[in-house]
Amino acid sequence: MAREGLTTLLEPRPLPNFVETPFIQDLVGRALTYLAAGFPVHFRGASGTGKTTLAMHVASKLGQPVVMIHGDEEFSTSDLVGSDNGYRTRKVIDNFIHSVLKTEESVSRHWIDNRLTVACRYGFTLVYDEFTRSRPEANNVFLSVLQEKMLDLPASREGEGYLRVHPQFTAIFTSNPEEYAGVYRS
Repeated sequence: MAREGLTTLLEPRPLPNFVETPFIQDLVGRALTYLAAGFPVHFRGASGTGKTTLAMHVASKLGQPVVMIHGDEEFSTSDLVGSDNGYRTRKVIDNFIHSVLKTEESVSRHWIDNRLTVACRYGFTLVYDEFTRSRPEANNVFLSVLQEKMLDLPASREGEGYLRVHPQFTAIFTSNPEEYAGVYRS
């Protein structure tokens, strides 16, 4: 599988000092059951209670690479899906016959897939930490990904307009309660 230009992938491993109480074992078991059934999991709680650690612990049990996103108010859909990020130029100079100079030049936009697209394409686990810090309009893309298992790609991207989400794709979300500053309703 060619994975040129991929974002950083994490290989989560269980922490040696992670304490699995019966409550945590039950929570992890329920989360894994939901994920196996094709549903996303959302861990919500006060800051510093270990939501991200729990999300990564659950992800380590799945045995597949993790793509991590940290929510941010400045996020847009293109930060999740991808965008045109620069240009690619190609120039050919042909002087095979010394008295004839032939030049050919072309410029094309260069599309870069961002983390959500990479996770959907290859069936990785997406951990979206503090997703309620991102604006709701940026997160709208998740509706079709989680419900219809289709990712709508922008028209500016060459190739297919939709990406069928890989069957092994899983999503784990974490968030703080709504009363926290800088948090949108989930």
